[in-house]
Amino acid sequence: MRLVRKDIKGHNGKVLIIGGSQDYIGAPALAGMAALRTGVDLVTICAPEKVAWTINSYSPDLITKKFLGEELNLSHTKDIIMMSEKFDVVLLGPGLGIKKDFVLKLLRDIKKPFVIDADAIKTVSVESITNSLFTPHLNEFGQLYMNSVKKPLFDSSNIEQNIKAIQQKLNNCVILLKGKSDIVFSKHRRHVNKTGHNSMTVGGTGDILAGISAGYLAQSKNLFESAKLAAFTCGKLGEYMYKQKGYSYTAYEMINEIWRFVK
Repeated sequence: MRLVRKDIKGHNGKVLIIGGSQDYIGAPALAGMAALRTGVDLVTICAPEKVAWTINSYSPDLITKKFLGEELNLSHTKDIIMMSEKFDVVLLGPGLGIKKDFVLKLLRDIKKPFVIDADAIKTVSVESITNSLFTPHLNEFGQLYMNSVKKPLFDSSNIEQNIKAIQQKLNNCVILLKGKSDIVFSKHRRHVNKTGHNSMTVGGTGDILAGISAGYLAQSKNLFESAKLAAFTCGKLGEYMYKQKGYSYTAYEMINEIWRFVK
């Protein structure tokens, strides 16, 4: 996949991120900064008011839309849906918490490609979702599977069986299953990414992957290729960070090194 730069502001991709809560302020911020590092022009984060002000303190490059209250809720969906019309991709979930009705309302009414991450994954069935990229780790994948597939039951020791069962339920969506080797699959395609390092269990790396995925998708409009490239980029980033700092690096430190692996 080749990303071609354009010289008009906004034409290199705009990402809308919906997430954040009192306990998880850093997740949407990490995702937003990672998305910017892929080369998109603008990232806006919808978050509760106090969370959004804190996110602004992380980076002046992040735009925030500040919603009243301590958490995002259904009363905010009308404004978020209207905002989404100006964006290329919506990343839903980082730091959001479990909010099923809120998530389902946005997925139903926003007509843009989604990257679905974190707690948002746990509330949906793949049968009802289109034009989206899911980025689960194994536990989130297990919940997504149980929401989507009745039989056979989820078996974490038999990932191949689980993948084949959920593939039958997929519409035009892609799943990037994070693990020792990342598995990217759609209904009829599959790719295994082998970049990465076991130090990437540090908190926040999943938010970075989601942000990179959204950034690539905003530029390419290709779910499968964006997932492949995001997994590769994030894996190479993890390998680099381990060589530089061993197991002592943080997700925040990873942000400034993303440029090395974005071609």
